[in-house]
Amino acid sequence: MSTDKTAPSQSEVKEALPKAYDPSVIEQRWADYWVNERLFDVATPEAGTEEQGRKFTQLLPPPNVTGRLHIGHMLNQTEMDILTRWHRMLGDIALWVPGTDHAGIATQMMVERQLKAEGTTRQALGREGFEARVWQWKQLYGGAILDQMKRLGSTVDWSREYFTMDDRLSVAVKEAFVRLYEQGLIYRGAYIVNWCPGCQTAISDLEVVHEEQLGKLYEIRYPLADGSGSIVIATTRPETMLGDVAVAVNPTDERYTALIGKMLKLPLVGREIPVLADDWAKPEFGTGAVKVTPAHDPNDFAIGQRHSLPNINILDTTAHIDLPGSPYHGLDRYEARKKIVADLEELGLLVAVKDHNNSIGLCDRTKDVIEPRLSLQWFVAVNKTPAAGGESIAAKAIAAVEQGHIKFTPDQYRKTYDEWMKNIYDWCISRQLWWGHRIPAWHCAICAKITVARDTPTMCEHCGSSEITQETDVLDTWFSSGLLPFTVFGWPNPDPDQGAPALTPELAAFYPTQLLVTGFDILFFWVARMIMLSCHFMLDVPMLAADGTLQPRTLADAVPFHEVYIHALVRDADRQKMSKTKGNVVDPIEVITKFGTDAVRFTLASMASPGTDIAFSEARTEGNRAFANKIWNAARFLFMNIERAKEAGVEIDLAHLATNPTAVSSARVGQPVLPLETRWILSRLGTTAAEVNKSLADYRFDEAASAVYQFFWGELCDWYLEIIKLRLNFEAGANNGEALASLQAFTSVFESALRLLSPFMPFITEEIWHALYNDAPPAKSIALTSFPQAENYPEDAAAVRSMEIVQELIVAVRGLRKEMGVPEKEATTIRIHATAEVGVLAQSNADMLAKLARVSGVELAAAALTGDGTRSTGNFDVAVVYERQIDVPAERERLTKDLAKYEKGIAAADRQLTNDAFMAKAPAHIVEGLRKQSAETRMLYDKTKAALDALPPE
Repeated sequence: MSTDKTAPSQSEVKEALPKAYDPSVIEQRWADYWVNERLFDVATPEAGTEEQGRKFTQLLPPPNVTGRLHIGHMLNQTEMDILTRWHRMLGDIALWVPGTDHAGIATQMMVERQLKAEGTTRQALGREGFEARVWQWKQLYGGAILDQMKRLGSTVDWSREYFTMDDRLSVAVKEAFVRLYEQGLIYRGAYIVNWCPGCQTAISDLEVVHEEQLGKLYEIRYPLADGSGSIVIATTRPETMLGDVAVAVNPTDERYTALIGKMLKLPLVGREIPVLADDWAKPEFGTGAVKVTPAHDPNDFAIGQRHSLPNINILDTTAHIDLPGSPYHGLDRYEARKKIVADLEELGLLVAVKDHNNSIGLCDRTKDVIEPRLSLQWFVAVNKTPAAGGESIAAKAIAAVEQGHIKFTPDQYRKTYDEWMKNIYDWCISRQLWWGHRIPAWHCAICAKITVARDTPTMCEHCGSSEITQETDVLDTWFSSGLLPFTVFGWPNPDPDQGAPALTPELAAFYPTQLLVTGFDILFFWVARMIMLSCHFMLDVPMLAADGTLQPRTLADAVPFHEVYIHALVRDADRQKMSKTKGNVVDPIEVITKFGTDAVRFTLASMASPGTDIAFSEARTEGNRAFANKIWNAARFLFMNIERAKEAGVEIDLAHLATNPTAVSSARVGQPVLPLETRWILSRLGTTAAEVNKSLADYRFDEAASAVYQFFWGELCDWYLEIIKLRLNFEAGANNGEALASLQAFTSVFESALRLLSPFMPFITEEIWHALYNDAPPAKSIALTSFPQAENYPEDAAAVRSMEIVQELIVAVRGLRKEMGVPEKEATTIRIHATAEVGVLAQSNADMLAKLARVSGVELAAAALTGDGTRSTGNFDVAVVYERQIDVPAERERLTKDLAKYEKGIAAADRQLTNDAFMAKAPAHIVEGLRKQSAETRMLYDKTKAALDALPPE
């Protein structure tokens, strides 16, 4: 089969339906076809059209441009793709926007490693040269994860693909920064940040992982300057004492009350520092006295601000001591620690060294120990009122969720979000990198003031000097990605008359998006920041009313999305978190190569329920590979019978199927009444369609997948397909009308089942669907057809009930035959005691019983059946008439066990039915159900007791 822009021909498809199903033969071909045909590109609907009202829009959480597909990506994208395909088949305008993030720290690190291997550095290249090198790297390697997405068959609109450093998005990022600055919501200041010595930049709290480690607590004596005594302080980082400016004690700590206000002589340095009172010092920790190093600890920084203390920075950006003239200058922080401890011990000032469990902050990327460091950074004031008035950024984001404009699933994350947002600090948005959106601020060498501008200025806006240089820092990656819900649709699009952002056709059509599917790990990194920035900026953009006029936007329409679905974590088969250290990481590409994409997708979907982690198992994936094979073989059976019918001069009405694929009418199949199995399968198809639609609406991917699986494998393949083998007889002299009716019904039901399964297993369903329509399908893809709905298929409760009884009878007879040792090929008569309705049902479907249970005849019994070779249910007694030597002890043991089971059931029901408190509160239908169950159990008990009594004595 070719991979050009034409659908594969029928002859080619039939060659692709060999006896064995091989996903490697079909998946890449269809993946290429979907992309090349641009089947999932979405045109922007015109304003005010009906189509605009039915939309389903979602934004792909942008993977890092450095990334490769991992199992978490695959779960996320499988769920998003299922929902997109489902909504598209429901008739919605389904737009899934793809893109990648420039990943400032990760990308810069990767390129710097390459440069190091080449014997050079970014500094040697210079900033422009380094940026050019990163763009070169991006062109060569940056699209790997998107190529993998294409291989997975993700139905995104590739024409709208974005990269967060694209020119159009870069303009939007600059506009957002400048607007926030003009509103007084961005400022530059010195503050303690998380400094990564490896990345050489500040990172956010969210990028720090904490790890419990056994460390040391050092007790050090600080002498009083007047020689009258000393104070012993406790610290886990003795090297920072070089930057101490005070010692703090709690004002209520009587041990130190008399020392407050006195001066200490800082050991090893000689600087005099005060003893001061501050509530931060805890009498119960260590010695109760704490050293204060404002430039290297956030709590000490707060103490310093309260007491107007100086800040002394003792470490450089690589975590080496930076104190020219000091004996510790140039030492790594840990080498300095060793020397300082040794020197203190030599001076007799080291009081004790104790083991101490400490929570160590590590950089999430490099695993370097984070160094709190005073640094000049840029911040967004999230809790500040804008200069022009109104609510703060954080307040709007909190209100959007509190007022129900954004819903979280599972709901527990709404509380998590709320708690975090109500305790949020100002957001440090600057990073000391070269790769990223450079901050549009220029520093004046003359007046030292800052000019922030959209366009590169030629002079300082404050003093007019031309001696200005641009800020070297870049913006936090999450700042630009936090703007994506509206920048991908054309914001800011400034109004030429007013300069304010104006509505674009894309914003009018697709904003807000309906859904965000993502993981918990970026709930605060990305989700909360999108809500903050979108609610803030989009309130200034008008919206299109139903009458086509522009109206002010409310908070309900300023949100970036209406729902957030937080998917589960994928763990290994033992429910352990995956990690490279443990060696239990699942490579989705390897698993796909082994089992096929459809099998892996279905495995993930079948285990994905809100709030429950997934224990990924290859064994289960292998089972779903077998499911795909079952579907394949059922298709081969259908095609074989279509060919047999043609050879007999009979053709099914594929044209009718193509124009009316959701109905099987009695007029079409040429019968006044459809046979039982057809009425049953159509009713079950409708019920299954309802279950799948409801489950997907509730994000119960597991329940939806289970319903499809049970219908396709259990009811369609294991039952319906086997039954209609009785009807599909196109031999000479056979009733071709009945055969055609059954084949037409089977074809229609199978085609509907393919559409039902398509969002979950898109490749195999596409392949079979094209083959079914003989190179003339009603659409270019099964993904562009309609999704089955319950109302498309006639509900028939009576047929379902009848079929369930026939199935129950077949299962009972099969079980009896096995117990009695009846040879597989030998047919037997059965005897039934039941109501007249069940008796007629058994006799009228004798052909089913013969085919599926080797029944040669059906006899009706007037009295209840007991004894050997009998089985009883709530609907009938059935006996297999077959002479065999009974194993009396084994039969006695079996019946005795059944009797004990029934006794237990009767006792349990009686306890509830005789419990006055239960009976007073229980709903009527529950009580009625218990009474019915109790009666049926008593009947089975009586029959089993009679069978036991009828056995000959041992």
